[in-house]
Amino acid sequence: MPLLAEPKNVPDVTYEIRQFSTKGCHQVPHAQGHGQHGRMDVPDALARCGGAARRPALARLGVDNAALRRAVRRGILQPDRGLYALPTAPPDLVAVLRNRELLTCSSAAAHYGLWCLHPPGLRHVYHQRHSAVGDSAIHHAGLLLPPSRLHPVVALADVLVHALRCLPFAQSLVMVESAVSRGDMTVDFLRQRLEGRRNGKTREVLAWVDRGADSLLETLARTYFRQAGIFVQTQVYLERVGYVDLLLDGWLAVELDGRHHAEWSQVKKDHRRNNESVVQGYTALRYYYADVVHHPGEMVAQVQAVLGRRR
Repeated sequence: MPLLAEPKNVPDVTYEIRQFSTKGCHQVPHAQGHGQHGRMDVPDALARCGGAARRPALARLGVDNAALRRAVRRGILQPDRGLYALPTAPPDLVAVLRNRELLTCSSAAAHYGLWCLHPPGLRHVYHQRHSAVGDSAIHHAGLLLPPSRLHPVVALADVLVHALRCLPFAQSLVMVESAVSRGDMTVDFLRQRLEGRRNGKTREVLAWVDRGADSLLETLARTYFRQAGIFVQTQVYLERVGYVDLLLDGWLAVELDGRHHAEWSQVKKDHRRNNESVVQGYTALRYYYADVVHHPGEMVAQVQAVLGRRR
């Protein structure tokens, strides 16, 4: 489905507009149901904006004041002056718009489809006036680029810069790498904007960003192994086995499984893959979400013990 794209005014950076959601990221097709003279109907325009929007965003979609007045008479909500919402609009979206905030950092991860290790908890926002942000939100200062035209969210580059400055190592790493892996951002672009002593921590995170991981588990496991001095290859193809997530020191295959439940047919397939890799002379280990995210030290220690047998 086609996506509405932000202006590409930054080299090597692609922006995609995605439906506002605190639970996930959903692509939004071009809205149907245009009225006369090519103007978009108010409900369709609000749907394009995620369920709620202020007048300037709706005007960009061809909605005029007369159409808004008619829509309010027909049941469209007006929670605040200049703010309009569908009855089904997410309350948190309405609250952000009412406060004239822009989501950023981990609170904007779902909007851009970024990997997110933990729910954001407190809302992370940008506001022109820091004093306008209450205790229920974390304020981030400074923007590099104009925010989204249709959604209350800062540009992708600012989301990542704020995350690098705010979040712990693992959380910011997976957010940045998910954007870099799909080609929406480059490490060089971020590094050039994070110079100076106060950004030393952010550059340490960027030093571990790589491409090729299919999931945040791969990103984290690869990084933990490399930090331990282990030679790691990602997404390596083995004959009659297929691609393995990680290959350590050229012979230890590590598979990572983030599924909560798996069908028995898939479990059998995984076991056959492991058996075939062993037949070919590889050793195979499998780790799950809890191992990688909550017990990385134990995972690394086990791998080092296995690798130590051949060193």
